[in-house]
Amino acid sequence: MDFTFTEEQQAAAEAAKAVFSGVAPDSVLSPALAPGAVADDFDRALWRKLADADLLSLPIAPEHGGAGLDAIALCLVLRESAKVLARVPLLECSAAALTIQHYGADGLRAEVLPRIATGDLVMTAAAGGRTGHEPAELAVQARPEGADWILDGIQTAVPWAQMADRILLPAHTPEGQAVLALVARTHPGVSLDDQISTSGERHAEVRLDSVRISAQETISDATAWASLRNVLTTGTCALALGLGERVLAMTSDYTSKREQFGFPVATFQAVAVQAADRFIDLRAMEATLWQAAWRITTDAAGPLPPAGDVAVAKIWASEGVRRVVQTAQHLHGGFGADTDYPLHRYHAWAKQLELSLGPAAAHEEALGDLLAAHPLG
Repeated sequence: MDFTFTEEQQAAAEAAKAVFSGVAPDSVLSPALAPGAVADDFDRALWRKLADADLLSLPIAPEHGGAGLDAIALCLVLRESAKVLARVPLLECSAAALTIQHYGADGLRAEVLPRIATGDLVMTAAAGGRTGHEPAELAVQARPEGADWILDGIQTAVPWAQMADRILLPAHTPEGQAVLALVARTHPGVSLDDQISTSGERHAEVRLDSVRISAQETISDATAWASLRNVLTTGTCALALGLGERVLAMTSDYTSKREQFGFPVATFQAVAVQAADRFIDLRAMEATLWQAAWRITTDAAGPLPPAGDVAVAKIWASEGVRRVVQTAQHLHGGFGADTDYPLHRYHAWAKQLELSLGPAAAHEEALGDLLAAHPLG
């Protein structure tokens, strides 16, 4: 498998490194010290820098002001964002843009994509369902009424919902088909209840009570929801990889300077072996990430549908990022729990990413179902 990136993809990664180089992961209150959310809003100044660097327009076609790149380029940018714990809805907004780009009607694309590209329209996506442990498309019902759709239900743990202009959420029709609805945060019948994530960010339980939206604001393609979910899950794996790489670098730096018995602890065999194991985890996370990103980008044929590669990537991301931060805390000793040192922030974010869109066990079950439906060999 050749994972060589194109010049355009590498350029996107370099631009992201430049933008995120000035971001400090401890610019807001620690989630361990905040009584509620660490901040009321996401990092608007950083969002503007991303827009000015054309990083918000990556997945958008040139006719709508974008670069026309793919999910691989998006994952490269997300990987860099996680290294500094960038507090922006980059994954959700970009995944929504990709979905609208591929499945939305011409009028919907013309209305929203140019504004997403410039950073003037902020979108998020709901994928948690009613409880976070059930198919998200079953949490909201969409019933037709004339030329419109009426939405009723609840989506929980929707990231950045209070700050986003629009929410892209799945729903099910009376026939059981999954559709996507683009709902304004301020739309009549929409209410938001605050929820706080493990990383200290504001999420929301989104309630929809007889919310009427037009057919123009819906995507009825039967594959659109699965595609959006795959992009969100793969992007979460990219975030986990970037976070894990940064944490291992922090651990390497600390153990090379911390001395015991007159020697850096990095020279002790037990420390070196643990760090090496985590390096192997990161390489496995990387390989499975790019496999999944390649499958959802190209829709290339394989023994399993692309969802199988996405499940494998999320299994490695969930288990791997947890092991990386746990080992980092262990090797840092008590210093790792110091709230003046950023490692505990990465630990909180890692736990959030581990469970987002399903922990490893959920994806192992999904992979088992795919293997049963598509026997190998």
